Amino acid sequence: MAMVGLFWIAEGDVYVGAKPSGLATGVRLTPEGVVGLGDGQSALYLWEDVTALTVADVPVKSLMRQVGVVKDLALAAVTELALPVSSGRIDEAPPLMAVRVESSHGDHELAAYVAAAVGYLQTEVDLSRALLSRLTQGAATMETTLAAMSAWGRAWEGGSPRSSQREQLLREWAA
Repeated sequence: MAMVGLFWIAEGDVYVGAKPSGLATGVRLTPEGVVGLGDGQSALYLWEDVTALTVADVPVKSLMRQVGVVKDLALAAVTELALPVSSGRIDEAPPLMAVRVESSHGDHELAAYVAAAVGYLQTEVDLSRALLSRLTQGAATMETTLAAMSAWGRAWEGGSPRSSQREQLLREWAA
């Protein structure tokens, strides 16, 4: 599995944001349509009905965000050492992004967890948004684009590629 821009690609599956597990919310892109996953948002929006697909509330990587994450990790480590094991402390969930699906049947908002701990690079956010827009340009475009993303996910071994590789992939898929 790998993160490329706003997408989490696990084998042949493509998600916007993090891949959900259990009842966690998430958004999966399939050849049939946009699938809302998780508690309270289970739905399928067929590509033939989807007119726009956008993402809001995307955290952009910045120095201040990186410093904040390091501070939070250090504070969590100190807290773990200072508090007994049975303290009942619950880890915070990652932030949510809003995935907006506009269709002939109305507008819908789905939630997806952010996969990037310190946020996404602005270039990757812009390219990912362009790619989401491309997916709504017709069946042939959507099928070839999703097929390319899925094929890459099945062939890729290892973690997420480097920033330059991610940008190159997003540019290819959005072209």
